Amino acid sequence: MSFKAISEIAGSAMSAQTTRLNTIASNLANATSAAGTEADAYHAKKPVFAAIASGDGSGSRVQVMDVIDSTEPLRQVYEPGHPLANEQGMVFYPNVNSVAEMTDMLSASRAFESNVEVLGRVKSMQTALLRLGDN
Repeated sequence: MSFKAISEIAGSAMSAQTTRLNTIASNLANATSAAGTEADAYHAKKPVFAAIASGDGSGSRVQVMDVIDSTEPLRQVYEPGHPLANEQGMVFYPNVNSVAEMTDMLSASRAFESNVEVLGRVKSMQTALLRLGDN
């Protein structure tokens, strides 16, 4: 596998993890937002990844196919005094699980760091290869 292919794979993974971190940040930022209807409530976002195989057999790159809304049910809380409460006194809150989002954030951060390390190793291998040519 060429250094270029390795770099492209690691770069695609870093790009995918950046999208994942952005959706997590959006979810956490909206975790406590309230709405008067289910349609107006924030729905947690989840990125969908796919492995895209190269034609030359040099490995698969990661591609973000879409960012979809979570299908988990929204939280409904009875708060008749809330300004956004509907006729039944219900307020809708996002389907964001902060603990799961923080766990995903740690996982995405570590995956990103791992790919940065891969790129660093590729660079050092290329440098060592160039030094061999100087001898």
